[in-house]
Amino acid sequence: MGATRTTRPQGVWDLPLFQYSAKRRLERVGVVDVGSNSVRLVIFDGAARSPAYFFNEKILCGLGEGLARSGRLNPTGRQRALVAIRRFVMLGEAMKSGPLYGVATAAVREAGDGADFCAEVLRETGLGLTVASGEEEARLSAQGVLLGWPGADGLMCDIGGSSMEMAGIRKGAVGRCMSSPLGPQRLEPLAGTGDLDGEIKRRVARLNREIGNDYKTLFLVGGSWRAIARLNMERRNYPLKVLHEYTMTPQEAVETADWIAEQDVAALRRTSGSSQERMQLVPIAAQVLKELISQFGPKTIATSSYGIREGLLYEQMPKSLRKRDPLIEACIHMERSAARNPGFGKVLYEFLTPLFKGVGRERKRLIRAACLLHDVTWRAHPDYRADVCFDHATRANLGGLDHNGRVFLGTALLHRYKNTNAHTAFDDVIALLDEADQRDAAVLGKAMRFGAMVSGSTAPIHGQLKHHRKSAVLELVLENPARALFGEVVQTRFESLARALDCTTRLSVN
Repeated sequence: MGATRTTRPQGVWDLPLFQYSAKRRLERVGVVDVGSNSVRLVIFDGAARSPAYFFNEKILCGLGEGLARSGRLNPTGRQRALVAIRRFVMLGEAMKSGPLYGVATAAVREAGDGADFCAEVLRETGLGLTVASGEEEARLSAQGVLLGWPGADGLMCDIGGSSMEMAGIRKGAVGRCMSSPLGPQRLEPLAGTGDLDGEIKRRVARLNREIGNDYKTLFLVGGSWRAIARLNMERRNYPLKVLHEYTMTPQEAVETADWIAEQDVAALRRTSGSSQERMQLVPIAAQVLKELISQFGPKTIATSSYGIREGLLYEQMPKSLRKRDPLIEACIHMERSAARNPGFGKVLYEFLTPLFKGVGRERKRLIRAACLLHDVTWRAHPDYRADVCFDHATRANLGGLDHNGRVFLGTALLHRYKNTNAHTAFDDVIALLDEADQRDAAVLGKAMRFGAMVSGSTAPIHGQLKHHRKSAVLELVLENPARALFGEVVQTRFESLARALDCTTRLSVN
């Protein structure tokens, strides 16, 4: 199994994980993340700047359980972790993941038998575990945030079982990194005593003094934070169940933390769907979150599904690759993989550009993303194509896309295949957009519907759109040989687009 594993422990971030090529291809890469609570295998594949999760499996081993008392790894958790890693190494070989990289964090770092465990893993499985320092763990987790949020600005906070890492992020660059023993497993011995609140306050105050508190956004990384965000979603009846880039106000987060304190673990588990092992840690994590909000005073709380594993990939990316837009890169990859005519998305975008003069950079990238995705669900049954498009856009693993952007993209693609504003199963999700954005998304969808029909989604389009705003005229200029393309269905869709723009139509032939 040597092809899937390192032969000795070494600095994972010093090793080339993948070779970037002009084709934007990411060689299949596997990462084993040995945390204080869970051991996980993730195999990445797809577009290099926005890798997809080819395989993802997590075992809640509880390596750090009892570490605060004993100073050693939990014996049962250690055996479970070894069994899991042995399986992961075999899976990596079967899936042709290439090199499989292992990273261990706080529990292994701090346990008296941590080095012995790493040696046992190497001896039994051939996988060399790199033990990250607290600062390295913080940096990698912050870089995971940057993989999904290019240009992110705020404070990253990654809570694990045995520790909590923090890193400042300023204009897309990682700043000061710190680690603190504020993991729920570490704090659990103090639960139910008067010492827990005091310990949390003291630890957070120290972080505040050393890392500063001038951060508008708090980026939450880690399973316990995600469980809290999920509970907040359920309490709000929030209709889009995607945790990545889900945001809360500080007040909402504090109210949810107070609500969690009043519930028993079984009730919380039923509400969130999280495991018993995870949910045992959530009440303490909620107390830590309240104190972070109190002392750091963020304006927005944002949830990130990306962390140390994604940060490891980001660490290896050339600067030229980091600068690419993860949303567009993912959409290009999806178009190449699934569209009938890869490359037509770019043609369609250029054809529709005259309709969207003056829109901002963020809206332009959403328009481009929609054009790239407009045909990737063509294999779906025609009666359900609109629904599949919407579902695909709003729930796909896409970085660089907040919830408003997801819904806008999904709504545009819904109108790409659905020429009506009648009731849909997604009305509660679409309602997350204001009326202006709903209208703009509908216009984009009708424009894609028309543009795709003009040439049957084949490149090139032998024509040009002109939007005369002052005279409220939508003009289609066709080259003479292409006049025959303007059939009845094309005309119907042209007129539908014009009505959405409050325009009359004009056909010109050169």
